[in-house]
Amino acid sequence: MSDVFNSTALLLTLLNPFLVIIYLVDVVQKLSQKQFRLVLIRAGLITSVIFCSFVILGDKIFTGVMQVEFASFQIFGGIVFLLIGIQFVFHGPVVIEALRGESENLSGSIAMPVLIGPGTISACVLIGKRHDPLVACTIVVTSVFICLATIILLKLIHDMVNQTREALINRYIEITGRITALYVGTVSIDMIMQGLRTWVDKF
Repeated sequence: MSDVFNSTALLLTLLNPFLVIIYLVDVVQKLSQKQFRLVLIRAGLITSVIFCSFVILGDKIFTGVMQVEFASFQIFGGIVFLLIGIQFVFHGPVVIEALRGESENLSGSIAMPVLIGPGTISACVLIGKRHDPLVACTIVVTSVFICLATIILLKLIHDMVNQTREALINRYIEITGRITALYVGTVSIDMIMQGLRTWVDKF
């Protein structure tokens, strides 16, 4: 049971709904509660399917299907998120809005790159190695559900508070987003270094 809890906590930490809500601030402000909930549920379904695929197949997806090393994925993913983090520091949440693209693709673009990233995929591969497929998939789906439920709750709180404290909320989001970007950049560097160490160990 402790292994299940640890695996769930690992994925939830990487999903981090309090960080995701900052990335989705423009969506939070534009969509109604019902629209936001529907978009988020579709994004959650996409995310769960992809996560379960990595849980079941593990790094075979990289070595067998894509015929690349998982270390390459870590390096590339780290570079992408490093660039996002740098731009977020200087330009704020508008960077994520531009990255997601047009609203008709909103669910898919929230799923990736906001929910599905190198860190969460790596965690899914690890969870798949720790547990039986059914247990591992249950952990993944539960973690995604908890993350989405928290985000929906934060959206509700935002809508209630924003009516009287709009300027304060916007300032908080701006500052928190830029501070969070420093964390994203730090994690990105760590991913790049892990990928490089894996490559070096092969020689």
